[in-house]
Amino acid sequence: MEARAEARFIRVSAQKARLVIDLIRGRKAGDAITILRTTNKRIAPTVEKVLRSAIANAENRNTDLDVDTLFVIEAYVNEGPRQKRVRPAPMGRAYRYQRRTSHIVVKVGEKNAEAALSQK
Repeated sequence: MEARAEARFIRVSAQKARLVIDLIRGRKAGDAITILRTTNKRIAPTVEKVLRSAIANAENRNTDLDVDTLFVIEAYVNEGPRQKRVRPAPMGRAYRYQRRTSHIVVKVGEKNAEAALSQK
C-alpha cells in the first residue's frame, strides 16, 4: 500500500529543493517530519506539508493502516516552468533573469510492501 502527494509550481529552484528532499528519502515518516522541522532551509516547511499530505492520503485509502509503519519510499523534485523577468540595468539596458519553479513529489508506503515490489 502506498500513497503519494505532490506540490506543483513551488517558487524555489529544483536544485535547492533536492538538498532537503535527499535528507528524508528512505526514512520513517515520523523521523522525516522531525528532520524537516529542524532543517534550516526555506523549502523545508513546504516539503513537510507535502509529506503530511501523503501520510493523510495513505490513511484515507486504508483505514486500518498504522501510521508508524510508513516510510518515505520515493521523494523527488522535478523542474517546473521558468518565469522570464527583466531587470533594469545601467544606460537604459535590461538584464534578463529567470524565476525557477519546481514540482515536489513524495510517496509513502510500508517497508515490506516495497520489498515485495522490488522482488518482482
